[in-house]
Amino acid sequence: MYGLVVEGMSEMIKERFGEEAWERIRDRSRINEYTFVTHRMYSEKVIPRIGQAAAEVTGLSYDEIMTWTGESFVNFLSKYGYDKMLRVLGRNMRDFLNGLDNLHEYLRFSYPKMKPPSFFCTEESKGGLTITYRSKRNGYKNYVKGQLVEVGRLFYNKDVTVEVLEEGKKGDNFYVIYRLNFDNTEFDEKARVSHSMGENTMLRSSLLFQLFPFHVVFGPDMKIRNAGHSLLAVLPAIVGKDLSEVFEIKRPFVRLSYDSIQTYENNVFELASRTFITRESFYGCPLSVSHNGTPSGTRGEFAHTTTSPIPEESPEGSGSDTDSHRSDGNNGNNSSEDGQPKCNGEIIEEVFHPQQLRLKGQMMAIPEWRCYIFLATPILPNLEAMFNTGLYVNDLSMHDSTRDLVLAGTQQSAELKLALDQEQQKSAQLEASMKKLDQEMKRTDSLLYQMIPRQVADKLRRGEPATSTCEIFREVSILFSDVVGFTTICSRINPMAVVSLLNAMYTKFDKLSEEYMVYKVETIGDAYMVVAGAPTITKYHAVLVAGMALAMLDSVHDLRVPSSSEFVKIRVGIHSGTVVAGVVGLKMPRYCLFGDAVNTASRMESNGEAMHVHLSDTTKKHLDEYGDIYQMEERGSVLIKGKGQMKTYWLKGKILPLDVPDPCDVGKEDVMRNGGRSRTSSLADSPILRRHSNFSLETDELAMEEV
Repeated sequence: MYGLVVEGMSEMIKERFGEEAWERIRDRSRINEYTFVTHRMYSEKVIPRIGQAAAEVTGLSYDEIMTWTGESFVNFLSKYGYDKMLRVLGRNMRDFLNGLDNLHEYLRFSYPKMKPPSFFCTEESKGGLTITYRSKRNGYKNYVKGQLVEVGRLFYNKDVTVEVLEEGKKGDNFYVIYRLNFDNTEFDEKARVSHSMGENTMLRSSLLFQLFPFHVVFGPDMKIRNAGHSLLAVLPAIVGKDLSEVFEIKRPFVRLSYDSIQTYENNVFELASRTFITRESFYGCPLSVSHNGTPSGTRGEFAHTTTSPIPEESPEGSGSDTDSHRSDGNNGNNSSEDGQPKCNGEIIEEVFHPQQLRLKGQMMAIPEWRCYIFLATPILPNLEAMFNTGLYVNDLSMHDSTRDLVLAGTQQSAELKLALDQEQQKSAQLEASMKKLDQEMKRTDSLLYQMIPRQVADKLRRGEPATSTCEIFREVSILFSDVVGFTTICSRINPMAVVSLLNAMYTKFDKLSEEYMVYKVETIGDAYMVVAGAPTITKYHAVLVAGMALAMLDSVHDLRVPSSSEFVKIRVGIHSGTVVAGVVGLKMPRYCLFGDAVNTASRMESNGEAMHVHLSDTTKKHLDEYGDIYQMEERGSVLIKGKGQMKTYWLKGKILPLDVPDPCDVGKEDVMRNGGRSRTSSLADSPILRRHSNFSLETDELAMEEV
């Protein structure tokens, strides 16, 4: 389908739900395009994917989304001026609906590969009518419904209610039968009486045939009884043959039979020759070039045409030879060497073979002859099509506007093609720029989410003040760690060796913070701080932090101090309690924790011992809830600055019985269910620190008492 339809749907979503919702829908539907080119072909799967994704994001049903899309598309067409065409399609609602099948014919010059649906009306009364919709595409039932309702409201000020009577599939076509209820007072049940020139006034058939040089007369047996002289010039010897032997029907989507023509005689019919038309020689024709580039005839020869059968005929009435499918949106060649379309299942488009004659016109019954006459004119989008089908301008009637359209269209086609190529080139450049912008935005988001939790960053993006991000978390567990003798180590090695040591250690800790689903708050010098229970709430905060603490001790066993045989030793302290967390300030915003629990956790670390995990009594009680899994040893009463005497404990390890699930695994699942993930960051991720070898680090003992 053309990008005009896809663009209409995207505009509806942006208008009703906003740009942010559209971006989420676009990502969910796996669509990479940021803009849609109106004259470019897109996969048939795009609209259903967008509709399904929109239903998931907005919470509405797929049918509601498609109905809204159909309604908004009628208004969207005014952006390109097509609303004027809709307004003049019919004097009233019934005329519009009866001529709806012809609407897409008027757009064929702008959208030559369009594969339109088919509409026909039946059971008309003063209370409405029944309309049948047929298409190669599935899933547009409510889309069409929304369009019908909006056309009645917008153009004819009528309240139209639509009821789906039946839907299904016949052959390659999907169909829906609607009952439209509206005030149809324009309908006249009596036979319409036309003015005449008098009963004795007769029109000779030969004069009628001269007026329509491409006519076809056939009877109930479908045998061709007469044909126009211009038609016989390119398709000789067709008189006496069965109509379905000479032509296949393209529109409407019915079988080419006498009964079908009687039923759908109010529709525009389109027939295509079942044979290819080939010019054998030409006299002085500038277009007479064969496939190898040499003139196809010699000067002085008369031009004449021959016919050859189409290699593979499609079933009658199916129109399947025009359904070409592509998997991308590029305007490539979809026909094989024999002229048949290539199909791979994603794009449905109309493909015209340049040597296949197509006729469009009206079927009119002539009771006196007991025949139908097909008052037709050839479909000629340009002079090349006229040349390929063996026709000349003089073959067309002077009253037929086709000759004017062909000549005028040829003069403007070069300019229009140039304008379209420029539009597509600009669109491609815009698409590339949008993709680069999206990549940069993703990098920015990744960096931002490493510094601030996603839910907090989203609030700041929406323009909410920083104080709105502050929340009270009743139960969290906080961990502090530092390197024993870090000041002494720094005095013995150069600054880059210090950075390398910290980077190696923090890289290990960052991986553990991801593994245990805890949030890394910050690092200051050799101090490392994490929290569980914020910003994602979980009742398993104590076991997650305890698990990480034990893993941190194990991870530094092989971490050696540069220029020394000693291994790095750390202290770890943990406390549980209530904190306030959020972003404060305007410059270099950070997600910070505030409260007495932070100070107490820091005291647990500063009063600890090398390669030990120091616990407060509060954290010990949380771990006791899991029985004897966590091995703890009472340290006794310790004087804590600002707190007085506190009973504290050493966390020695964890012993997990075979038949008991690991509390850490349960805690991780709980955090995942609540949608929380911690973020990693390490000095190895900093290209600045990697580039600047003269980086220096001023070290001093951390005054965590001031936290």
